Amino acid sequence: MTTTRARVLDLFSCAGGAAVGYHRAGFEVDGCDIADRTNYPFDYHRGDALEYLAHLIATGDIERYTLVHASPPCQAGCALTVGTNQSQGWGSPHEDLVAPTRALLDRTGLPYVMEQPNGKAKIRKDLTLCGEMFGLGVLRHRNFELGRWGVLKPPHPRHRGYVRGWRHGVYRDGPYVAAYGDGGGKASVPEMQQAMGITWTDVPEELTEAIPPAYTRWIGTAFLTARQEVLA
Repeated sequence: MTTTRARVLDLFSCAGGAAVGYHRAGFEVDGCDIADRTNYPFDYHRGDALEYLAHLIATGDIERYTLVHASPPCQAGCALTVGTNQSQGWGSPHEDLVAPTRALLDRTGLPYVMEQPNGKAKIRKDLTLCGEMFGLGVLRHRNFELGRWGVLKPPHPRHRGYVRGWRHGVYRDGPYVAAYGDGGGKASVPEMQQAMGITWTDVPEELTEAIPPAYTRWIGTAFLTARQEVLA
């Protein structure tokens, strides 16, 4: 008997940090991003992620997927954006695609994962992962809303020290690198690659936006384990 591998649709895929984790967990992966992502390591559709998802739903092609992962932009709720705007007295609008993304994910009828950084993005924090859970050189806290499935939250270990670099005029050394922004002790490209376990891209913007593959490998493994238990 031929066994078909589970397939995940990776929306707002960037360069594929989430995708590689799902692949390592055992998924086939298809990505979609509005930018040209030549470093993306799997089958890829360039276009608006929500328009593409709506098209897949309308045509029934969404049925070839087992799981949908989405990392919609939400600069309005990002901790860095919120903090900077408040400190500077800024109030300009920012893109927030969380709600329309959830509406389409619900329409798929499929289990889904929606990811956001720490901040005020309006997602359920069903799961929070941190680089220290996986022995990484970044903290990179990420929250995940899990639709139509669930998993027990793993314990959040105590951080071993500071993120290296300048903050509020004070320089601190520490076991983690700052994989975002420029200057002020921020990580170099090789440091970001090593800290997050990402080797297939050396584009700074892609690295600073990436989810470490260890996160979605853990999520994907948990999903497939739960799915197998249901099917058994």
